[in-house]
Amino acid sequence: MSLATSPAIWAIGDIQGCCRPLDSLLSHPDVAADNQAKFWFAGDLVNRGPDSLGALRLIRSLGDRAVCVLGNHDIHCLAVAAGVRKSGKQDTLQPLLAAPDAAELLDWLRHQPLAHYEHGHLMVHAGVHPDWSPQQTLEYAHELEALLRADDWQDKIIELFGNNPDRWDAELQGYDRLRALVSTLTRMRMCDVNGRMDFKHKGAPDAESGLLAWFELPNRACAQVPIIFGHWSTLGLLNTPTVISLDTGCVWGRQLSAVRLQDRHLVQIHCPESKKPG
Repeated sequence: MSLATSPAIWAIGDIQGCCRPLDSLLSHPDVAADNQAKFWFAGDLVNRGPDSLGALRLIRSLGDRAVCVLGNHDIHCLAVAAGVRKSGKQDTLQPLLAAPDAAELLDWLRHQPLAHYEHGHLMVHAGVHPDWSPQQTLEYAHELEALLRADDWQDKIIELFGNNPDRWDAELQGYDRLRALVSTLTRMRMCDVNGRMDFKHKGAPDAESGLLAWFELPNRACAQVPIIFGHWSTLGLLNTPTVISLDTGCVWGRQLSAVRLQDRHLVQIHCPESKKPG
């Protein structure tokens, strides 16, 4: 089935525990008009917003109509649940972690992929290394998924955190390799011309910084492939032929955004449940 003949596919930006705006988005007349629509979530389903528990329950209730990729906040949530990482001062995960169905929800969460490719569109949470084709992106994502889905995931997940290495290299091995992969897929924003990730730059792209947005790096293998991502609220909405950036700062009191892939129609919900960036 081609994209043109498939049910509507709505790609949705970072939820971050903002359940009420998500419910409003799913109820929007343009979205609800197709009761067979599928929903692609670009990661960061939980944390910082007021109702991560409700958001996970709602997304999971969509069954196979929902496709989710994991973001950095989702992986952090799993590490906190595993007892190997402390909650941050802005985290809002406790109601989720204390819920009677927490184990079931977290088990579902850790079985979600880190990349999805379908109908010629590639979705990740943050970015794609310039050397990677869609198939390579999926294969590298599978390496991380294997760790998160393993029986001993709670003992190993802590190894995914850290800023080194800050550049992908196919020769990397072990946990260095996995850290480079998770940083690329869930944390990357700006890079130098050689593809080295800069984890300090969290603002909008700045030409004076000497850095490039990852999707502006030269000779990208996926240059002609539409890539859907979130993660970068200071970048905001981009809806170009090959870049669909969907984190429009719902958790910061801005909007929750969804784009219908078939015609790039945009729906946005204002999100009054805001937190101050910090």
